[in-house]
Amino acid sequence: MFINNENFKTPAYILEEDKLRKNCELLAKVSEKSGAKVLLALKGFAFSGAMKIVGEYLNGCTCSGLWEAKFAKEFMDKEIHTFSPAFKEDEMDEIIGLSHHIIFNSLHQFNLFKEKAKAKSLGLRCNPEYSLAPKELYNPCGRYSRLGILSKDLENVNLSEVDGLHFHALCEESADSLEVVLNAFKAKFGKWIKKIKWVNFGGGHHITKNGYNTQKLIALCKKFSDKFGVQVYLEPGEAVGWQTGVLVASVIDIVENEKKIAILDTSSEAHMPDTIIMPYTSEVLNARILSTREGEQISSLNEGEKAYLLAGNTCLAGDVMGEYAFKKELNRGDKIAFLDQIHYSIVKNTTFNGVVLPNLMLYTKDKKLEMVRKFSYEDYAKRN
Repeated sequence: MFINNENFKTPAYILEEDKLRKNCELLAKVSEKSGAKVLLALKGFAFSGAMKIVGEYLNGCTCSGLWEAKFAKEFMDKEIHTFSPAFKEDEMDEIIGLSHHIIFNSLHQFNLFKEKAKAKSLGLRCNPEYSLAPKELYNPCGRYSRLGILSKDLENVNLSEVDGLHFHALCEESADSLEVVLNAFKAKFGKWIKKIKWVNFGGGHHITKNGYNTQKLIALCKKFSDKFGVQVYLEPGEAVGWQTGVLVASVIDIVENEKKIAILDTSSEAHMPDTIIMPYTSEVLNARILSTREGEQISSLNEGEKAYLLAGNTCLAGDVMGEYAFKKELNRGDKIAFLDQIHYSIVKNTTFNGVVLPNLMLYTKDKKLEMVRKFSYEDYAKRN
């Protein structure tokens, strides 16, 4: 397996082309059968070396501002849909030039820019006031949310220049969750839907996860589109990059303090931030999770196994991935592969503590390991 190849430096993200294509093929099938257009949400997956591959299957990208719109243009150059909680005036001309759809978060911003952007398809983000997000940090419809316009604020407003409505209320959710949110959206905004051209169902659809009911998703999209006469859009990010690659690190040193601790050339805080934010404990190739980074026991050590705390190479005391059971002893220089670390990782990387940014690599369908982007000291120096 490519993980054991000694010819690449760590840390490195390695994206597997075959797995990415498998996800994209499923998303393209959903699009074909439902009539919905599927966009890649760059906030969850923005691997420059894979954009052309994704572009073979999906309709384009959804962007969160100017830089993502420029990225979408440079690396995929298909449909570009741009939303921001608040667009800055000095960036708006360039955003308009790049985008096909522009979604506004407030009526003030819509009125401010609608004349300048009238050649584009303009939309409003709505707050259906209902979400099944697993925690408040990920709930865009919670109390005091800044995201989306309430239905009461659209009463008696002239929406003749609005082409579409957008909502986003899911986070790693099922088709059943979408159905519930969709009912809430229709209850709040139904009176306006037949007057527009498109509705964007946002992201958070865990379409490529095992067990996801794609047939129900297809039926929901098709029924909605047929009933209201609108084009439906879906914008998954995580579902595109889900289980498509790994973060490979090397064991730099092994120390002991009641337990054996392997210090790696990567960092949970800088390179796998969602393991801290969500939180969750990443699976590791050829190892079992014994306990989480917080010390919660998951399983027990079996006879013959060796236990190691895996920890990052920063000064943050809590830069720990968890405790794992290995079938044999770890040695300095061994490679460790954290599974499913392509989505919501690269896009959130930092150079905290001067830790080296992991290189980006592609394991092609021809079983070749290719360097996509190599990071250096200059990348750290230029951003500080």
